Amino acid sequence: MAEPLFTPEEQKKFDAGIAEIISHYPPDRKSAGMLPALRLLQELKGWLPPEGLRLVAKHLEVTPERAMEVASFYVMYHLKKPGKYVIDVCTNLSCSLWGAEKMLAYLEEKLGLKAGEANEKFTLRETECLASCGTAPCLQINEDHHESLTKAKLDAILAKLS
Repeated sequence: MAEPLFTPEEQKKFDAGIAEIISHYPPDRKSAGMLPALRLLQELKGWLPPEGLRLVAKHLEVTPERAMEVASFYVMYHLKKPGKYVIDVCTNLSCSLWGAEKMLAYLEEKLGLKAGEANEKFTLRETECLASCGTAPCLQINEDHHESLTKAKLDAILAKLS
């Protein structure tokens, strides 16, 4: 027998959260709550497991394929279980001009991962603009923003994660 998707506490949070989300939309437009519903699922599970996507689809009265289409479009949603720390390194133009590729290579070496890879502790990704052009290079770790990076700053940030 398969393990349930949610613990009893998570189930309560999901049920309350999905009811709150759906309450903001007309009954014939429940699907408009897709992004917050996916966010809720990811906050509870750390990623979007297939059975969770099916559950969200059921509550929003859409097909599971539609939920997957939306989830796979946005990089903020994780379709595979990520490491404990998701590191998104901006390599857009301003960050690149300020050495983002060198920072990414330094992280790859320190973490033993290439961009796009993950282990239990880290997921390392190259990403588009994080809207810090004036304070480049930058990255996000689990949505916590870090700017004006140097190798010393990266070392200090990583030390806090250990």
